[in-house]
Amino acid sequence: MRLALEARAEPSQLMGWLSPLIAAVLTIVAGFFLFTALGKNPVEAFYTFFIYPIRDLNGVAEMLLKASPLMLIGVGLACGYRANVWNIGAEGQFLVGAVAGSWLAVKTQGTDAGYWVLPAMMLLGAIAGAAYALIPAICKVRFGASEILTSLMLVYVADLFLDYLVRGPWRDPAGFNFPTTAEFDPVATVPVLIEGGRCTLARSSRSSSSPRRPYCSGAPSKASKSA
Repeated sequence: MRLALEARAEPSQLMGWLSPLIAAVLTIVAGFFLFTALGKNPVEAFYTFFIYPIRDLNGVAEMLLKASPLMLIGVGLACGYRANVWNIGAEGQFLVGAVAGSWLAVKTQGTDAGYWVLPAMMLLGAIAGAAYALIPAICKVRFGASEILTSLMLVYVADLFLDYLVRGPWRDPAGFNFPTTAEFDPVATVPVLIEGGRCTLARSSRSSSSPRRPYCSGAPSKASKSA
């Protein structure tokens, strides 16, 4: 008897719901055997991975701090992937958006600008990120270049550009030579989401020297290279 695989006319809604669950179960099963083979307690290992990081509110805030950029990027990528368009450069687009928004915060720092700064930063970030994603699209349409390679390589360009800014023209003169910008004004920041943590409504963190004042989103606190 000959078996043949045929594509479905429509994606299975049931498998769409079950696939993440099946993947999670297989991960746990494989991890159980792997940790056992290594002579480790699988229960303690899973606790360390999944429970310990969120054992308190500070842990939850740290998880949201790290996860929110990934969720934002994932939602954006889902639209392209549904259209069968590959984008491997989301990190670079995220960085360029952060740089564009931070540019306005840096330029208005200490000028007593109004509350229009934060919405304008968000708008600039969205436009800059989209424009940066347009580069691989143009290369694909005009020159037939692989969008997988061009979008991935542009990540390094964005990373090095941000590194240049925080080590050069944007470096805080009072920052003890650390590669960071000056602290953003309150009008360029968002409220803290969980009191006592670093996570704000826009993912950013707070200053240890100024615990009541959050930093702007897009880069950890001061648009540092580690954004």
